[in-house]
Amino acid sequence: MTDTPANQPTSADKPRRVVVVPGGPILVEGPVSLELPDGEHVESDRFMVAVCACRRSKRYPLCDTSHRRKVRTD
Repeated sequence: MTDTPANQPTSADKPRRVVVVPGGPILVEGPVSLELPDGEHVESDRFMVAVCACRRSKRYPLCDTSHRRKVRTD
């Protein structure tokens, strides 16, 4: 067990940072475990994970920058 000062937040207390990129992915501080509607789990241990918001990614739910190739009209 590691002692932490009382005034220092632990990783469980610290909010995870999420950045919504207009026209792009949603960036989430990692590591993350994503649960898809069909119950499948996708995990990434990267320090920052790009989650696809346009559903064009061939690696969905992870972003592969497909949003850059075509402008969204809706």
